Amino acid sequence: MTNLTLADEPLIRLGFFLVVLLVMAIWEVAAPRRRREIPRLIRWSNNLGIVAVDALLLRLTFPVLAVGLAVTAGAHGWGLFNVFAVPFPLAVVLSFVALDLAIYLQHVMFHAVPALWRLHRMHHADLEFDVSTGLRFHPLEILLSMGLKLAVVAALGPPAIAVLVFEVLLNATAMFNHSNVRIPAGLDRLLRLVVVTPDMHRVHHSIYPSETNSNFGFNLPWWDRLLGTYRPQPRDGHAAMTIGIEQFRTPRDLWLDRMLIQPLRGPASGYPINREETETRA
Repeated sequence: MTNLTLADEPLIRLGFFLVVLLVMAIWEVAAPRRRREIPRLIRWSNNLGIVAVDALLLRLTFPVLAVGLAVTAGAHGWGLFNVFAVPFPLAVVLSFVALDLAIYLQHVMFHAVPALWRLHRMHHADLEFDVSTGLRFHPLEILLSMGLKLAVVAALGPPAIAVLVFEVLLNATAMFNHSNVRIPAGLDRLLRLVVVTPDMHRVHHSIYPSETNSNFGFNLPWWDRLLGTYRPQPRDGHAAMTIGIEQFRTPRDLWLDRMLIQPLRGPASGYPINREETETRA
């Protein structure tokens, strides 16, 4: 990756972000999967507000992000792929797969540890499921996630282009698989072989803990099948299922200020994996 490309990374990511967001928003209007109950103005203004807070905090907290660290690792010979002579195409593919597995495992961890669930539940507390839900993450979760990615990048020494592609696709697929779009059942079954679809990930946003603790993948759908966390459909059907968690179910809870303080409110019970409350309520 050239210095020019590295300097242009924010513009590349912003460009893809805006294009995918616009395409999915238009698709949601043209072919919605579920009926919308809450005005977009309330949810979208606050969900996009959290994106702005996340982006600002990342830039202020970390002097270098994942792509920049990959460039630095390559220049100094840090990491597995810089120590061993791995062919460049293979290093790109393996880096992408390894980063995706790391994000899957991180996602499971945020559901398993009550303290981390307090942060992650803000994402699940959205009362509807659309493209803006894929952008709604607590700033502290974003910081922890970036810290994990930086650790993986430092250990692997992946090609910078692989990290850039992963970051762009992770953001794009998060918007895609959270979208309220209707995809024909046959096409959905085919797409699930290579990517997490909206119908697959919507199960993960069910109010039932046993469904919330399934379908953790963002980019690749294989980890859920391989590691036993795959659930094909919600028990109540996609049109009738209840989105969210049992806490924070008022329109006021959708506001930015309430989202930011959610980790401090109420118990972290009922949803963390392998907790007694989860088993009895599932």
